[in-house]
Amino acid sequence: MKKLRVVLSLVLAFVLTLSLLSGCTSKTKQQSSQPNSTSQASKNKNFKVGLVTDVGGINDHSFNQLAYQGLERAKNELGVTVNFIQSKQQTDYVTNLTQFAQQKYNVVIAVGFLMKDAVEQVSKEFPDTKFLIIDSDITDRPNVASATFKTEQCGYLVGVMAGLMEKEKNAKLNDQNVVGVVGGMQIPPVDSYIAGFQQGVKAVNPDTKVLVSYTGNFNDPASGKQMALTQISQGADIVFGDAGQTGDGVINAAKEKNIYAIGVDADQNYMAPDTVMTSALKKVDVATFDVIKSALDNNFKSGLVYFDLANDGVGYAKPIKDVPQSIIDKVNDYAKQIKDGTIKVSDQVQK
Repeated sequence: MKKLRVVLSLVLAFVLTLSLLSGCTSKTKQQSSQPNSTSQASKNKNFKVGLVTDVGGINDHSFNQLAYQGLERAKNELGVTVNFIQSKQQTDYVTNLTQFAQQKYNVVIAVGFLMKDAVEQVSKEFPDTKFLIIDSDITDRPNVASATFKTEQCGYLVGVMAGLMEKEKNAKLNDQNVVGVVGGMQIPPVDSYIAGFQQGVKAVNPDTKVLVSYTGNFNDPASGKQMALTQISQGADIVFGDAGQTGDGVINAAKEKNIYAIGVDADQNYMAPDTVMTSALKKVDVATFDVIKSALDNNFKSGLVYFDLANDGVGYAKPIKDVPQSIIDKVNDYAKQIKDGTIKVSDQVQK
């Protein structure tokens, strides 16, 4: 018995020793991995991203708001430090971009085609700062990435939907076979949407009349509403608002007159759930996040970055129940043909 107790004591001591060694090893591993995690978090927090909006501001329900959402996603998922400035007028662009560059922000984002000249100027003055411009093409600067979107493709798809809907009979559709587009300023990112919409409508309903008007601004819903009401008075029973915050007025006019609207950039159905039958989507939020992440990972690439149907950079929002499944199926078929190159969509507005 005495020998048995001695053996048991030795075994117990051996087990306790192993446990202590295991605990020490685990603790050592935790301690050795902790500094790396803390170091990475600190690095990301010190990585600063500044966003300068166009005059529409972050509540435009459109491309500025989407860029802001991409910025917030980067803050939440990557842990980077972010800030934004809302431009009140076009003369603010250079000042606002310069402010972030002077404060040594790692990435400065300019939202909108109209900021091209400002980005060209400021990026030259601050070559160590990386810039992203949305909706424009700057290709000769090693510190500027340009996110461009093939919005003629998603414009085509919502045009197909509108053209097919004109053949439907319901309370919101008349027998005049007229649709309308209200654009903001007459610039390429606006015209590409309109060009695609025209082609999509005509592809499925050649006799449809497509009215095209421009308000000349992106931040005046009242002018968008008035322009849409004019088109409605001319027979339009589907109106496409391609005008940033000004497009809010287009949706309001459609709701007031009990016809259909098509949203732009983001899914705008929440603004009028029974009115906005779909939206042409430009995934600015995805582009914003992707470029921020690439810069954080030291993979920043200057020049053009294309977003289209093939890489899910553009698309259309889920239609409301008024749109028959048969029409949705046809729209999806046209999307496949664009992706495989069977259909080539022009970005030039038809006169």
